[in-house]
Amino acid sequence: MSDQSPPAGWTPRDPDTPPGGPGGGPPGGPGGGPGAEDRRGRTGRRRLLPTWRTALGAVLLLALLVGGGLVAGYLLVDIPPANAAATAQSNVYLYSDGSQLARDGEVNRVNVPLSQIPLTVQEAVLAAEDRDFYSERAVDPKAMVRAAWNTATGKGTQSGSTITQQYVKNYYLGQEQTIKRKAKEFFIAIKLGREKSKAYILEGYLNTSYFGRNAYGIQAASQAYYGKDVGSLTTAEGAYLATLLNSPSAFDVVSHPQSRARALARWNYVLDGMVKKGWLPAAERAATQFPEPGKVRAAAGLSGQRGYLVEAVKGFILDREILDDKTLAEGGYRIRTTIDRRRQADFVEAVDDQMLSRLDPQARTADRVVRAGGVSIDPATGKVVAMYGGVDYTRQYVNNATRHDYQVASTFKPFVFAAAVENGSRTQDGRRITPNTVYNGDNKRPVVGGRIRFAPENEGQVSYGNITVTTATDLSVNAVYAQMAVDVGTAKVKKTAIDLGIPQDTPNFVVGPAMALGTLQASVLDMTQAYATLADHGRRTPYTFLEEIAKGDDTVPLPERTPVQAISREAADTTTSMLVSVVDNGTGTAALAAGHPAAGKTGTGELDRSAWFAAYTPNLVTVVAMMGQDPDTGTLESLYGALGEPRIGGGGYPARIWASYTKTALEGTDPVDFDLELQPGAAQLPPPPSWQSQPPQETPGDDTPSPPRRPTPPSGGQDNGGQGDGGRTQGGRDNAGQDGGGRNSGGQTQGGQDTAGRTQGGQDDGGTGQGDEGGTTAGTQGGTGTGGGGWDGGGTFGGPRPPSAFLE
Repeated sequence: MSDQSPPAGWTPRDPDTPPGGPGGGPPGGPGGGPGAEDRRGRTGRRRLLPTWRTALGAVLLLALLVGGGLVAGYLLVDIPPANAAATAQSNVYLYSDGSQLARDGEVNRVNVPLSQIPLTVQEAVLAAEDRDFYSERAVDPKAMVRAAWNTATGKGTQSGSTITQQYVKNYYLGQEQTIKRKAKEFFIAIKLGREKSKAYILEGYLNTSYFGRNAYGIQAASQAYYGKDVGSLTTAEGAYLATLLNSPSAFDVVSHPQSRARALARWNYVLDGMVKKGWLPAAERAATQFPEPGKVRAAAGLSGQRGYLVEAVKGFILDREILDDKTLAEGGYRIRTTIDRRRQADFVEAVDDQMLSRLDPQARTADRVVRAGGVSIDPATGKVVAMYGGVDYTRQYVNNATRHDYQVASTFKPFVFAAAVENGSRTQDGRRITPNTVYNGDNKRPVVGGRIRFAPENEGQVSYGNITVTTATDLSVNAVYAQMAVDVGTAKVKKTAIDLGIPQDTPNFVVGPAMALGTLQASVLDMTQAYATLADHGRRTPYTFLEEIAKGDDTVPLPERTPVQAISREAADTTTSMLVSVVDNGTGTAALAAGHPAAGKTGTGELDRSAWFAAYTPNLVTVVAMMGQDPDTGTLESLYGALGEPRIGGGGYPARIWASYTKTALEGTDPVDFDLELQPGAAQLPPPPSWQSQPPQETPGDDTPSPPRRPTPPSGGQDNGGQGDGGRTQGGRDNAGQDGGGRNSGGQTQGGQDTAGRTQGGQDDGGTGQGDEGGTTAGTQGGTGTGGGGWDGGGTFGGPRPPSAFLE
């Protein structure tokens, strides 16, 4: 008997086919029913994706874990006792040999109740740090996430911390940036916010915050900056103290005048915030003037050079973000510096012997304004081995070695020439610029080829005619270097200076032909860095003050200082060869007293407010500057009449200080010659001056070169070319009168009617009439024994020279 046939529409059952048919659906269905896909399993890429049930479960599990972690953290983390920062320790600063240099003083803190702090001062702090303090919770997760995102995306490091969190960090924890510390801060802040009032937290915050000047708390800060108790602070003063919380050291407009613009912007931000919150009327805000803080009162333990060194090292640490301001202020660090104890003493002794011991403020009022600064660097390592900041940190707190308010004058000129060699530059008529290239050096010669009309004055108003670049460097001829800057391209000159080590944000670093005269305001430290790059054959090693920073058993990592070839060796070495000539034959001859081969450049700033000597041996670079500043008002002053001389030039006292220091610093070492690789044609001597008896006529501005003539080089300052050597003997009748600088060289032949005439080179000024930095009054006045040193040579000119508005 056969099986019955299946009913119509019925599909035979296949033992290997799951119920519901091949599609997994109901019989006869094309795709099966709901959940069929899950029952049969997913294929392809979809197998890699979690199902919605899995995702939901994961989210719930994560929420459970986070919630449990928060609860556990809240229960397990207790409010600890006050940390060591609440009674902060001192930092110990060491010389390079490990001997103690200084401690940064005792902690300055006086706690006051909130009731003694004016309400407007409290509101200023809230406007600066946490405007929603009274309405928000102890922590703000959204702000923390936003700050983390901004930090991660390069929009600046931000904390996202409320005042409660900052108080917890200041008082209970520390400043270290670790996840563990941030986690503790989070839970303690939550617990503190639940257990303590807002007034309690704000009072604690104001009494534990660091305001700079070693001041912890608002009362100590009020005394440190304004010399008054906190209860007497005005709204404007309170807003400035609130400004300091963001960056205590950097926003001190007295210690760091270069940061004044940023500090004022932050101060305005605080006041504007008070207006927005309704805490300050707009009319009162508009009438508010910036409250100038008082002078820094240094700790007695930082007297002499110690304070300058400590502040320079601290500034280096903060600027490079090795530690932040508050972490460093927490103390307990042993900071071994690169300062060589012996060389530091040598520098101080050189300044004392060559300058300070000769000042007599009682007899000469001009001596009251005299200041000095200097830095010495090992070019091979970039280590700062010595620094002179001023007469005494407790008497004059501004560091003359790191300040940025004096023009560097002609010490910038080597950078112009280095840029010319680096870029293969040519003159307007196509001649390659080398030490032997001839330029017109006439006074007020208009610069050719520039977009800005510029006709610079030479020092002493002297016209030199056609001279080589080497001679123009020896005698610091402004007309030549202004034209060279245009020939090279002023933007290229600036780039070369930056490559050598001049910071891009240096004040008054303006592109233009005048930059060749040194109108920018770089610090002595910056200039030492740039000259160290020249000394090391164009290789720039970033300078450092630090050997090691340690706290307990932990060592703080220091930033990498990888040397880079900033400019070619050919450009650096050819520049050095010309600076050797400045020392051997030009305005820097006083440096020969060091007894070591040297290359250097003198400079005299605008209105004679500064005098510079920047020079180096193959293994030591030192820059010395004398500056004029009123000790009472802080106004920059001219050095006219200081030390009994009508003018102070870079080749005088600064060069003598340099020579004295370098001689003792290198004592016991053999003199080392420079190993130079020069540009093609640099070593070639100019043609013999067979035309010397008939110097060519040339009108200012004529680019057609004619054979150069060599002006009489300067003979130094008063010691080298003053009464003894530059009077009757060298600067009088023999050398600058009829024989050397009168009838033969500076009289009718060179200094007669053709170039200097009777007015400049004849009877009025006598002899050569070179005016600038050597033998200017060598004939008529030199014969009386008062000439010979010239202006930048530092000599005793025959009479006071009126102030000039140009630079040497």
